Amino acid sequence: MRNAKNPRQSRILQIVKSQNISTQGDLVEALKEAGMLVTQATVSRDIKELGIIKVTTASGELKYVPMAQTGEGASGRFMKVFREAVTSIHTADALVIIKTLPGMAQAAASALDSMHLEALIGTIAGDDTIFVATPSKQDADEMKDHLVTVSQIDPELPGH
Repeated sequence: MRNAKNPRQSRILQIVKSQNISTQGDLVEALKEAGMLVTQATVSRDIKELGIIKVTTASGELKYVPMAQTGEGASGRFMKVFREAVTSIHTADALVIIKTLPGMAQAAASALDSMHLEALIGTIAGDDTIFVATPSKQDADEMKDHLVTVSQIDPELPGH
């Protein structure tokens, strides 16, 4: 019996929020216990689509959590993705425009969203460009300065 995607993904989110799930196999088993038969490949795709990441708990164990539950800021893995993907950061009025390596904009935007920056209204990511909406030009300039520091790109390069 094939499970519908939305109910399955909703159940996955419920499971990772309420249980300590450390492997995809554990998640497949938890779904089976909930009456949903799925393959590990399906669970792997769902994890990516839902933005679920693996974090280290205070006790040193690994567990899956939705990106929104990562706490104050992006995990080390997301910060590494952000730093490695970003090639330049510019502003245009209240927008911050972030250029990335080809194919990396969505991953970098996910990392950016997980930073929970106060002035970030929203992001749109293409293949190699992210548009970040902020409330004002001043907010955009401040965010750009912060992101240049976070990304560790050379601010002396043209366009920074």
